This record gives sequence, C-alpha cells and structure tokens, in this order.
Amino acid sequence: MDLDAVTSLRGSLSSFQEQASCKVKVPSVDVPYNLCLPFNLRIRLSVPLQIKYHSAEEEIAFGPACWLWDYLRRSGASGFLLPLSGGADSSSVSAIVGCMCQLVVKEIANGDEQVKADAIRIGNYKDGQYPTDSRELVKRIFYSVFMGSENNSKMTKSRAKVLADEIGSWHLEVSIDGLVSSLLSLFQTLTGKRPRYKVDGGSNIENLSLQNIQARIRMVLAFMLASLLPWVHNKPGFYLVLGSTNADEGLRGNLTKYDCSSADINPIGSLSKQDLRAFLRWAAIHLGYSSLAYIEAAPPTAELEPIRSNYTQCDEVDIGMSYEELSVYGRLRKTFRCGPVSMFQNLCYRWGARLSPSQVAEKVKHFFKYYSINRHKMTTMTPFYHAESYSPEDNRFDLRQFLYNTRWPYQFQKIDELVHELDVKDVQKLGNHDTVAALSNGVGATGSGNPNV
Repeated sequence: MDLDAVTSLRGSLSSFQEQASCKVKVPSVDVPYNLCLPFNLRIRLSVPLQIKYHSAEEEIAFGPACWLWDYLRRSGASGFLLPLSGGADSSSVSAIVGCMCQLVVKEIANGDEQVKADAIRIGNYKDGQYPTDSRELVKRIFYSVFMGSENNSKMTKSRAKVLADEIGSWHLEVSIDGLVSSLLSLFQTLTGKRPRYKVDGGSNIENLSLQNIQARIRMVLAFMLASLLPWVHNKPGFYLVLGSTNADEGLRGNLTKYDCSSADINPIGSLSKQDLRAFLRWAAIHLGYSSLAYIEAAPPTAELEPIRSNYTQCDEVDIGMSYEELSVYGRLRKTFRCGPVSMFQNLCYRWGARLSPSQVAEKVKHFFKYYSINRHKMTTMTPFYHAESYSPEDNRFDLRQFLYNTRWPYQFQKIDELVHELDVKDVQKLGNHDTVAALSNGVGATGSGNPNV
C-alpha cells in the first residue's frame, strides 16, 4: 500500500479540499510507530494481495449451499426433502444440496470442529463417527421424490433417478394418478361433469385446472413425506421441504399457487433460467454430476398435459416468450425499474435490428399483462436465497435474520445462571410493592398487565 498515493487521491477530491480548508488546524496524534518502510531500493516491494473472485456459476453453487447448511443447523431439522422432477430447476436444487455436503466434508477434513459437531448432530452419527464422504452424508440428510403421472415421460423419470444416484440421495418414486383420479371422481359426483385436457377437446379452463390439481397434490404429498419419512426410517426430527421455482417463473407467474413452489425454503428463487442452465453445465464438470449436462440440454416442460404424437407440452410455448426474453424483461423491470413505456423504449434499441416497433410493443404488453395478473402469487412465495438484483419478490429485501437458533444457547444459559443466583425464598417474598423497583432495574413489562400501575 502506498499511503502517498492515498493522500494524493484524497487531496484531489474537491469535497475533501473544502472540508480541510474549513479547519483551522487538523488534529493529529503522534504514535511511536511507522506504518511505512523507509525508502530503500534494496528492499523488495511486497507482492500485491491476490483476490479470488468467484464466477457466477461458483456463486450459485457455493452461496445457496452455505445458506442451506446454515438454515439446516439452526432450524433443528434433520434433513431436506425435494420433489425431483428431472427438470432443470429441481435438478439445480439437488446439485446445490450435493455441493453443500461436499463443502461440509471438506471443512471437516480441514479441521473445522463446529462444522463437524453440526454434521454429527444433523446426520445422527454415533460412536465417534462423522462424515468423510459427501454421498454418504447426502444419503443421511436428503430425500428426493419423483412424483410421476401418466403425463410424465420415461426420460424425465430416468434423468431424476440417475441424478439421485450420482448425488447419493435417498430416492423414492411414486405415482399420483390414483390421487388425481379420486379428486376428479369427487368433482364429478358433486357437479355431474368431468373436466378434459385441451388435447382431448376440453376448454382452457378445464386444461389449466387439471394441471393445477397435479401440481397441488405434489405439494401436499411432499410435506406429508417430509414429516413422516424420518419416523418411517427411525430417524429423529423432521425434514424441510425444498422449493425449486426460479426467478423467471415467479416474475411471469408461470407457476401454480400452492404447488411445489410452496415449500419451506428455496435456494434458487432469485436466479433466472439462463443462469441456472449455465450452472448446470458448470456443475456437470466441477461437481461431478455428469447427468446434469443431459438435463440442461432437454427442452423445458412441465409435463402436466398428456403427450400425443402431434403434441408435447413446452414451457416457452405456454408462457408465450422465451426464457432468454424473460430474463431481459426481469432485469429491466426489477433492476432498472422500467414500466411498460420505458421497457418498450429500451427494447426498441436492443431488439430493433430484428423486430419492428409493433412486434416489440406486443411482447412488452404480453409480459406486463401476465406480470400484473399473477402478482398475487408473490404474496405467498417461499422464502428464498437472494443472489441477484432482479429477484421477482418485492417484500423480502430486508436481509436481516429471519431464522432463530432453536436452542438459544447464550440466552438460555443466562436464564439458567440467573435462576441459580436467585434465592427461591426471596422470590416468593416479592410482592406488588416491588414493582417500582423492578421497573427501575429495566424490567419494564413487570406491571404492564396491571392497569393501576
């Protein structure tokens, strides 16, 4: 560090010059210590500090992974459960959990006793054992569940199974067709009608309702499994349900209210689809989960409608725009606070070479139509890790702690110490006449329930 250069820079700023000119005398303190070495050409300058900057993909891997571990150890839960569909979003969450366990094992190997103690408690290790292999730790604390229906392809089911094996999760496969059929039979008994999919001649309302039924059943089933599976396998505690809705889906509202977007926490809620796809390509190599490359290359689809020879559901067709376009809308809306007019003006410059102003106008109107229609969904979004300024959620930029340590170690210890110091007989002698003394000692709530005090 060159202090002369720092002084020169500060002196070049007019505001500092004006402040200094107003001082009659600049106060100084003499200290018998030299910050700088004397000028000597024989003394070699120190090597500048090399700062490590993580790539965007590394930030997606390491940031949410540390956030998940901190939430897990503070919450008192004993693991996570994830509805794993085999798509890009839920697969990204799985990879982040796998990365979390890799980091835990690495820190234990580096001698971090706090991480080791937390891992022993959460993983329920006995007889001096502790995690030394990330896949073994994943098996102890992570359930993944493929909740398939007649609308799911064999490919997505296979991709979910292969990824679960690579990461090491306790993987389950279950069909929800029976539950869907029961609900539809109940509806038919009540109304005399049975809805049909669009490809089978049904209306848009029928088609959307049939998709929402599947999505909400998966949410209910996920929470039931999270609470009961530890009991089934004789494990202590409960599991937290992980959500897997990305920022673009939240911004556009392309999700079912109270589906698998409703969870306990969501590590990817502020990440765009484009960023997640880049992360999947990176994680396939650097985290060792090679199947992620095939998942990233697959076209995104919710698989909530029947597959026909002439029809396969596609997310980008459903939302009426590409995910690349949606990421652009998200940044303009959330980062630059653009309304419809200013977004149109910006996009005319950006897309003017390939789209006419009328085409840009139609795209902007389409986005803001569904953006406004679906804003109500943002009021029930699962708390998520904030990684980007284009986060679709308006109300959670207060980043103060929202999860407390359930053991309250410092506070409960102080209570125990006070209990030990107090004499029970003296406490019993305390009467109403001691209220004023209590108030003077900072116990302001002592008489708050008495209107006469």
